[in-house]
Amino acid sequence: MKGLIQPHGGTLVNCLVDDVRAGALKAQAQGMPRINLTAKQSCDLELIANGGYSPLKGFMGEADFQSVCKNMRLSTGEPWSIPILLSVNKADAPSVGSHVALYAPNGVLQGVMTVKEQFAHDKKLEVPSVFRTEDPAHPGAAQVLAEGDTCLSGPVEVLTLCVDPQGPEAFLEQRLTPAQTRAAFEKHGWKTVVAFQTRNPIHRAHEYVIKCAQEITDGLLIHPLVGETKKGDIRADVRMQAIDALVKKYFNPATTMVTVLPAAMRYAGPREAIHHAVMRKNYGCSHFIVGRDHAGVGNYYGTYDAQKIFDEIDLVALGIAPLKFEHTGYSKAYGGMVSGKTFPKIEGDIINLSGTAVRELLFKGERPPVEFSRPEVADVLIAAAKSGKLFVE
Repeated sequence: MKGLIQPHGGTLVNCLVDDVRAGALKAQAQGMPRINLTAKQSCDLELIANGGYSPLKGFMGEADFQSVCKNMRLSTGEPWSIPILLSVNKADAPSVGSHVALYAPNGVLQGVMTVKEQFAHDKKLEVPSVFRTEDPAHPGAAQVLAEGDTCLSGPVEVLTLCVDPQGPEAFLEQRLTPAQTRAAFEKHGWKTVVAFQTRNPIHRAHEYVIKCAQEITDGLLIHPLVGETKKGDIRADVRMQAIDALVKKYFNPATTMVTVLPAAMRYAGPREAIHHAVMRKNYGCSHFIVGRDHAGVGNYYGTYDAQKIFDEIDLVALGIAPLKFEHTGYSKAYGGMVSGKTFPKIEGDIINLSGTAVRELLFKGERPPVEFSRPEVADVLIAAAKSGKLFVE
């Protein structure tokens, strides 16, 4: 009988060392050059280690970097859309052959890398290739432009996955590795699993799309991103409270799982949609929801650009099926959730609120219309707004 989808590249990577090796590396790290990782780099290191970035076993070398930027493929041929780089200032770059200690932003020793390659960080290639813009105001582009001018690559050994187990975004019970989600899917008897990516609370339109997808698969993985996000996004702990409240009342526990993805947002729109799909394939999902303006920001991408990009790649090689959904909302004329495919468009019919309007309601302690947001979700957001802890600062 056919089992779960195979990891990207065929093998699930695991770079997490055992306790004995971790103790030895801690002692050795005292004499190694030190690299202080950014939040994005720390997230990337966790996903390399836990297999979320399979088949990567370390930060990318130049051949992979060039191939990903130009061809959306690793140098070995697998589809891949976003470079995973360890960039540093040239003056701080250790020599090839060195062993370097990698410290998370909070000062925890996260891993050790053997430097196999050193190459120039070609930002003039990366930024327009990945973000489809060179505007330094784009949050992902700005982040890359601020990074170091030299990249280091090589295999890593990782001591810990969650570097801050007491932190507000640890979510230890829901911080499952790809190996753990795969084991859970097998325990449930799921062969096909659809993943839903979000960096926002789930409103009624999201819920409608999720449940449509849920009808054609064995199981659902709601997989919110809890790594680094930009200022002004809703905090991860608030989002998780809202998701948990929604799932508890409105989803079937026999066919639904909620775990977290410790990835950093790039806000790269179309390319990031592929990036998100590859990670969910590694977590064991066979299908991936791609909605309106997936991973977008501002007006940098067209409404459905993140769906169109899947027409430009080899879906067989990608190995996970994208499920493309149009904009959905509550139709007053129909009396329920619809999309342009299921009900004729009528001027002023869909209940659709802007982000600004929703925020104004929340800060006044008022729930958005029930056709837009479940009251349980709204109450979590209202409480966070009143406490001044709704947004990333």
